[in-house]
Amino acid sequence: MKKGITLRVSNTKTGENCFAAVTQALQSLSPDGTEPVTIEIAPGIYHEKITINRPFVTLVGGGAQPSDTVLSYDDYANQIMADGSKTGTFRSYSLFVDAHDVTLRNLTIENASGDSPTHGQAIALYADGDRLTVDSCRILGHQDTLFTGPLPEKELVKGGFIGPKQFSPRLKTRQSYKNCYICGDVDFIFGGASAYFEACTIESLRRFPDSAAESKDPSRKDADPPVQGYVTAASTPKDQAYGYVFFQCRLISKDCPEASVYLGRPWRNYAKTVFIDCDFGPHIHPALFHDWNKEEARKTVLYGVSAKNGKQTFPQRADFVQLLTKEQADALRRLL
Repeated sequence: MKKGITLRVSNTKTGENCFAAVTQALQSLSPDGTEPVTIEIAPGIYHEKITINRPFVTLVGGGAQPSDTVLSYDDYANQIMADGSKTGTFRSYSLFVDAHDVTLRNLTIENASGDSPTHGQAIALYADGDRLTVDSCRILGHQDTLFTGPLPEKELVKGGFIGPKQFSPRLKTRQSYKNCYICGDVDFIFGGASAYFEACTIESLRRFPDSAAESKDPSRKDADPPVQGYVTAASTPKDQAYGYVFFQCRLISKDCPEASVYLGRPWRNYAKTVFIDCDFGPHIHPALFHDWNKEEARKTVLYGVSAKNGKQTFPQRADFVQLLTKEQADALRRLL
């Protein structure tokens, strides 16, 4: 095993192998290095836009809790840049992982720009590396909090993919999130990765504060309750075995009304998202998933649930949502 390097970051003190910012520590590394690097980050708030583009890097928060060490930035899609254009979704990230074999542990990663009706999409973690491990982290935002790359092959709207990976090859990635807290409102876990979420807490935030604003939601049908959001928006490639697998996760909300949040909707037609042995709060709509008004997607998506107690049948689930058998659920878990 190669001998590793340990660097330290603290915004209150510096010294040998100790930097005042995470970006400074990363920039001190050889970009083509292959030895493992651990960057220990002292408790504090680090307001910087961070990119990891070197493999075998581990960021570790030095506090007792993930909330003690916060990596925060506040770019957002509707923000106007110097040339008069908007930042857009994929330039709004706070932390961008663009390398394989990266680990994030005991950290908070935050997009602090604000609510989604005002600011639009605002990514906290842009994760586009294979064998990514995120352990005991908090990932905070509103709309599009966590992007699990790669991007889809083609844009639906011209200029929609403007950002660091717009013209890059679409390489498949495998990602693992364990014991994490992730919050947001609209499509706040989205992308094309094969991603496994284990024992995570997923909190839906209330998007609209009053009924007048809720009634303006274009995704709402007259027969539906006011829609506060969607947890996932997968864009799983057609030939990929699985997309999002949530295992023994808790889906909660403090203030979303009952039946006002869907588990997901298909960003692309072959979206694959399953929830195995998870706890659903009352905010989850009984149909479970939404088709995003895409009739063709109903025939291609893999949306499924497996009841935690083995007895639930989710009788009001949409007709394109599968009730997974134990054998199907076990097979999905063995893929990981």
